[in-house]
Amino acid sequence: MQLVHVAIDQLNISAANMRHSKRAPDISDILPSVRARGVLVPLLVRPNGSPDSFEIVAGRRRYFAAKTIADERGEAEPLPCAIMEDGDDADALEASLIENIARLDPDEVSQWETFTRLIKEGRTIADIAATFGLTEQLVKRILALGDLLPKIREAYRREEIDTETVRHLTMASRAQQKDWLALFSDPDQHAPRGWQLKQWLFGGQSISTKVAIFAIEAYGGLIVADLFGEDSFFADADLFWQKQNEAIAAKRNAYLEAGWAEVVVLEPGQYFHSWDYEKTPKKKGGKVLITVSQRGEVEAHEGYLSRKEARRARSNGETGEGGKQPANPSRPELSGPMQNYVDLHRHAAVRTALLDHPGTALRLMVAHVIVGSSLWQVRPDPQRAANEAVAASVAACKSEAVFGGKRREVLALLGTIDDDGPVAGGNGDDFALSSVFSCLLTLSDDDVLRILALVMAETLAAGSAIVEALGNHLGLDMRAYWQTDDAFFDLLRDREVANQMLADVGGKHVAEGNASEKVKTQKKIVRDFLSGENGRPKTDGWLPRWMAFPVASYTNRGGFRTADQWAKIQRLFVSE
Repeated sequence: MQLVHVAIDQLNISAANMRHSKRAPDISDILPSVRARGVLVPLLVRPNGSPDSFEIVAGRRRYFAAKTIADERGEAEPLPCAIMEDGDDADALEASLIENIARLDPDEVSQWETFTRLIKEGRTIADIAATFGLTEQLVKRILALGDLLPKIREAYRREEIDTETVRHLTMASRAQQKDWLALFSDPDQHAPRGWQLKQWLFGGQSISTKVAIFAIEAYGGLIVADLFGEDSFFADADLFWQKQNEAIAAKRNAYLEAGWAEVVVLEPGQYFHSWDYEKTPKKKGGKVLITVSQRGEVEAHEGYLSRKEARRARSNGETGEGGKQPANPSRPELSGPMQNYVDLHRHAAVRTALLDHPGTALRLMVAHVIVGSSLWQVRPDPQRAANEAVAASVAACKSEAVFGGKRREVLALLGTIDDDGPVAGGNGDDFALSSVFSCLLTLSDDDVLRILALVMAETLAAGSAIVEALGNHLGLDMRAYWQTDDAFFDLLRDREVANQMLADVGGKHVAEGNASEKVKTQKKIVRDFLSGENGRPKTDGWLPRWMAFPVASYTNRGGFRTADQWAKIQRLFVSE
């Protein structure tokens, strides 16, 4: 039996698993533990036909819990796995692993103390991993706690700091840890946690060394290691982009020297939609398109022309020698008016017949939304944020994580699983439109409706009245999708509103007693009620009026567009 960490996308459920079924299992009882401490007991897996693919024999619920958390956070941690060999008894192995885990101390700080003592006694990391049924990587993660200040370790032991925050603190220098600890210990300050801490450490942008296409030795700046895992990050984003752009330019020149007619480097963040292009070999004029993500990832797409360019190339290929037309070009079979006559009659017949085939019409409409046409122009909402803090808050919210997972499922249905951008918003190419339509014709009604829902959601205009109409019609409870964060409180600067919110969470008496206090003080008290800190009773499930459906204002001053929009359309959706 070999103990390793395996990426979650390399795992699938074995049909031999006793709990194997198409329905996801109930994980409500283990989800809080996995969210707080991760998966501790390794999954039992066996090879599934390739070196990088495994099927789960035991540990299905742990796998689904880990997937749920990955969707919430937008990133997936590798899972500890025990790779079975031929002749292994699954039940015996599972019992042995659970017995070994039971020997561990209840918290990771105590585990660190135990492992440190064993290291001093001469035990190796491999020895410790074998004794407790852990992977060597997990042992290294726990030993990494030794790089934290003692006060931070003790706060983690008391569960005052979550695992994600501790993981990011292992990347901090001693000076940064001291600065963070000062914020954490000051009741009038707010110490960044989770993804916000990561931004605080890296000045707003953290870029993994994995995405660099240049030699790391050429970077010359500080590289910060994630001691809990195997990741490392560039501390200087500007220097990274300078080196990365130089490497991209060199990559482009290498393609040109290799004989490619043209190499196009797309703007950072611009997506490559395969259905907008046609595969074309180098010798027939195919281009190389290089995409660069906002996170620094670089990918080259070799041998493509846009549909329009491909048609033009085929047309040019039909010309005579030397690029000239044949000496005696034949007369077109149809005159212009006759072509118009044929087009209009065929159009009239097809659109009339379409009325009796609503299922086909639905698929055709979805294809038009995805690709566009000369009469259809649909664009995804750009989700423009006013500043980086708002953009980071939206990017990290649960809604975006869930939406991203659904989008990837739809792209897989359309056969473009490698794409990572919006589904809607094509360039209106006729061939691409027909290609997507033909794909939709092969899908079930349920799958087509899933795609329709996704592209409708992508093209829903942010800040519009229809968002209010839809949210109220669906009876949306924002508590399931949103929670207060630093960006919300940083943007809250109105003392009257802050006092009204304080009344919501602490009661009228508390609000009146602090009405003259500064906004900062009142916001701090609100946060104390929400977290149950500094002697305040904890208030659960609070939702600001601004975020609720239906929306409501805190004052009569006006200037709240969302409330004004709902007031205009409310009578259409709410009976008197």
